[in-house]
Amino acid sequence: MRILLLTHAFNSLTQRLAAELRQCGHEISIEFDIADTVTEEAVALFRPELIVAPYLRRAIPESIWSHHVCLIVHPGIIGDRGPSALDWAIQGGEAEWGVTVFQAEAEMDAGPVWASVGFAMRTARKSSLYRNEVTQAATSAVMQAVQRFASKDFVSQAAATFPNLRGRLRPLMKQVDRCVDWACDDTAAVLRKIHAADGFPGLADSLFDKPCHLFDAWPEGIVRGKPGAVMARRETALLRATVDGAIWIGHVKRSGGIKLPAALAFEREATAVPELALADWWRCESPTWQDIAYEEGGPVGVLHFEFYNGAMSSAQCERLRRALQWVKQRPIRVLLLMGGLDFWSNGIHLNLIEAASMAQGSAADESWRNINAMNDLALELINTGQQITIAALGGNCGAGGCFLARACDLVWVRDAVLLNPHYKNMGNLYGSEYWTYLLPQRIGLDAAQVLMRDRQPLTTRRALQIGFADACLEGDSTVFRREVRERAATLAGAPDLEQRLAAKCQTRQRDEAVKPLAAYRAEELTQMRRNFYGFDPSYHIARHHFVHKSPASWTPRHLARHRDLGWQIP
Repeated sequence: MRILLLTHAFNSLTQRLAAELRQCGHEISIEFDIADTVTEEAVALFRPELIVAPYLRRAIPESIWSHHVCLIVHPGIIGDRGPSALDWAIQGGEAEWGVTVFQAEAEMDAGPVWASVGFAMRTARKSSLYRNEVTQAATSAVMQAVQRFASKDFVSQAAATFPNLRGRLRPLMKQVDRCVDWACDDTAAVLRKIHAADGFPGLADSLFDKPCHLFDAWPEGIVRGKPGAVMARRETALLRATVDGAIWIGHVKRSGGIKLPAALAFEREATAVPELALADWWRCESPTWQDIAYEEGGPVGVLHFEFYNGAMSSAQCERLRRALQWVKQRPIRVLLLMGGLDFWSNGIHLNLIEAASMAQGSAADESWRNINAMNDLALELINTGQQITIAALGGNCGAGGCFLARACDLVWVRDAVLLNPHYKNMGNLYGSEYWTYLLPQRIGLDAAQVLMRDRQPLTTRRALQIGFADACLEGDSTVFRREVRERAATLAGAPDLEQRLAAKCQTRQRDEAVKPLAAYRAEELTQMRRNFYGFDPSYHIARHHFVHKSPASWTPRHLARHRDLGWQIP
């Protein structure tokens, strides 16, 4: 079928649905819901048989839903209505939640139900639940609804007719509903409130008597203090006391500013707060905030890194590179690189680069530092000769993060993860991280050029099919992490491991003799220097709009196929 995805933005759920529906043979085009007239034009051009709306912030116009079946994806259980479904579920401590697909009608969120899928709630940020449980449930529900629509014999039913209905109409959650009382709220309550606002809009509060929004909270298991007081800092996070413990605050957004690591957003104030370093940076035995950690079991080492939204600053790249150098000296034969639950890596840290431009610094200079730090890290991985390295992608991965992963010998990916191995969406950025060496040798030069040009996300299965990934593992994140350890242990005990390591070193030596890695890097950075310092400001403009969350004014042409010149219905 021809299916139009109508969405506010090309977010992770929209990307997943587009990729999954294409794999099922449907013809997909995407339109950003900017204005009624724009949406009406898209429908007239594409003439869809079905419209699916994964992510909207306003109602579909009657001129559309009265003539076309429009399926709305709502992150709530049957009967739930309102714009803050997931927020209320997290803050209220719901144990079970779900996603409902219903048909758009005059009354918001009240149309007949086409499908619904439930899931167990984790103690986690809203953004994390959305990218994992909600996206997985929504994909299952949409695929079910599309099949039912195609069958032409399914009869949808009103939510009110379902037995044991728990959902209800609830209003937009406002900051007054989220407010933390530091003198009364325990750690669990504070975490729920910050988690429920994470991603957007953040929890309105203050630090150092200055207003800000809080994001990215983690429990602390040992340290105690006066409720509400900022007690310590660690790298880029700040520790704040609750009535029964403490939490780490990873990110904040100050009034009039952008979201930044907490200790950097309050850099001057944070210098007066004592540094609470971990006794052993690689090992943690109590709940706390730790963005880089290491564990070892026999011949297998696991290097963890958990960077918020997958963004890697110059300092984080350098710290991870030093950790990697230390780990490479350990008596292990296989090294797993285990990124975060939500993202393995998304490459350079655009928010910190933008912050440099806002502080009378140079965004170009910070971009240059950051890409070189990423390159240094990728080079350290490529030149790991004594271990088999495995990138274990349990979360999404994009841009330079994809090629940092591909710098490993093997890439194992959890089914449901999305990969975006391209750069051009960020103002025609050329990209580095040795991608011109790493990508063609995996999928071929022609396929590499198509992948970078078309800028479409890859599902795990598609990445495996074209050769970008080496294994696709099913299961949730917990199962995935257990299975990659088991597979890594099997690999470490394989009788041909020494031959594999020897062949790896020989291949690297042969490749270096043909064309040194330094030459690939120099060629890539020549292009990147033009992006950062050249006359075309496209990268800086795109980065500014991305960081400041500017609303889209048009749909990118590589998404809106119906707007291609000469496009016509086959």
